[in-house]
Amino acid sequence: MSSSRSERYFAPCPRGLEALLAEELSGFGARNPASVPGGVAFEGDPACCYTANLRSRLASRVLWRIAEFGYCSENDIYRAVGEVDWPALFTVDRTLRVYVTAQKSPLKSLEFITLRIKDAVCDRFRTSVGSRPSIEKARPDVRVHAFLEANRATLYLDTSGEPLFKRGWRKGAVEAPLRENLAAGIVLLSGWNRAEPFLDPMCGGGTLLVEAAAIALDVAPGSGRSFGFEKLAAFDAALWRRLRESRANARRNAPLSILGSDASSEAVGVARKNLAAAGFGARVKVERADVLERAAPAAGGVLVANPPYGERTGSDEDLAQFYPRLGDALKKRFAGWRCHFFTADLRLPKLIRLEPARRVPLFNGALECRLYEFRMVAGSHRGS
Repeated sequence: MSSSRSERYFAPCPRGLEALLAEELSGFGARNPASVPGGVAFEGDPACCYTANLRSRLASRVLWRIAEFGYCSENDIYRAVGEVDWPALFTVDRTLRVYVTAQKSPLKSLEFITLRIKDAVCDRFRTSVGSRPSIEKARPDVRVHAFLEANRATLYLDTSGEPLFKRGWRKGAVEAPLRENLAAGIVLLSGWNRAEPFLDPMCGGGTLLVEAAAIALDVAPGSGRSFGFEKLAAFDAALWRRLRESRANARRNAPLSILGSDASSEAVGVARKNLAAAGFGARVKVERADVLERAAPAAGGVLVANPPYGERTGSDEDLAQFYPRLGDALKKRFAGWRCHFFTADLRLPKLIRLEPARRVPLFNGALECRLYEFRMVAGSHRGS
């Protein structure tokens, strides 16, 4: 990975955010971004790769494609993996882990394929340098990812290390927190313009609040963590230092109007702790309040929330009683607001008795969800 050579990458992301991610990557210098379900393939130089890791709010990882080949058997995979010059990619003292995913592969045991790929990498090292890297499952230095299709296999080196949604600020969690990159995507999809008030009235551990503040202040999501590419042989420390320094000031002094609340005192405490760890504790106000009773903090703004739903917490019966009351509270107190709810409960529009202006399909892992937008204008948008 020379400083000028264009390489091929793949950035996975939560399903439903692919178009946003392609646009984001283009802003980092990515060429020919191509969205596929679950991610974006693109081309770029090392500066693009480093920048995507540092600044992407939406990607889960940035994977560097190093080989692609056809196969029919496990032995075909072993031979092709062994032809890669692994000692040129990382040194033998780095610990290693191999990950395998498959789609329509005729091979039955992913565990056995993982073992064969690991053996091929280690055997190539033993042949080339006389020793082999150690295997580490918990926190490996180098992660090799293999993706198997019906008769093609692709090998990647993980340039991210820990997933990119692990920003490094989370100090506490409540039940079923949103992943940070999904939360960032929800904030971006809301159309919030950064200057208008932003409210999460069911904030839980504060993930949406932290991501909104980082977006508003243009704080790089990866500014507080390290990355896998720093442990690869081609790592350009001088380039990385320049890229990090160019992001040092961002918009940290920009005005901010972000508020959160929750009915749970425990959740309010966790949210405050997480906001403080992210550097936003003095900029974002969080208070204890019931969403059904709290007043709007301004005449207009954007409300974004991840309400309870049956797969996550709360019974269907409880929710069937809660949602109509929520619709009434919004209509009574939030005229002039654009209200967005992310949920796996597809009954929400019917139960809340409001007509959505927009519904965006998203996935929380394998769980199909929707982001519903309700534009609150007094006397309208009431469903039958």
